[in-house]
Amino acid sequence: MKTNLLRRAGLTIAATVALSAVTLANPLVSFAANPDHKAMHSAKHHDIEAHIKRLHDQLRVSAAQEPLWTPVAQAMRDNAKSMSDAMHDRIQNVNSMSAVDDINSYQAMTAAHADGLKNLAAAFAPLYQAMAPDQQKNADAVFGHKITKHKHA
Repeated sequence: MKTNLLRRAGLTIAATVALSAVTLANPLVSFAANPDHKAMHSAKHHDIEAHIKRLHDQLRVSAAQEPLWTPVAQAMRDNAKSMSDAMHDRIQNVNSMSAVDDINSYQAMTAAHADGLKNLAAAFAPLYQAMAPDQQKNADAVFGHKITKHKHA
């Protein structure tokens, strides 16, 4: 019983830390303090469009690949909207949430994130398959978080 209580306390602390990290790292947090929601939405839209353009340029998408890029860009827009909506719902209710509501709200945000990644992967796969080998290698570097092995002397 004591172990179960400690385990629950540990999970609660871990969830709180994770939620705090997401909340503090996310610029949408200022949404709650900003009465000009339309201006903030416009800025977020501009940010995602800038990110889409940057990724397009980094991946060196050719004119022939544009039809395969379009679903990738749309998935990114849809994901940004989904995450923004989940965050908006959370912010609107944060002061009246019970602990269960708080956990469910966080779960909704993480589910939106997971669904978004699934959609992005499905949209990106055909583009990646159509890329030339050097372009694929570049894409691997753009998306990669490879761990390098260090030799010890």
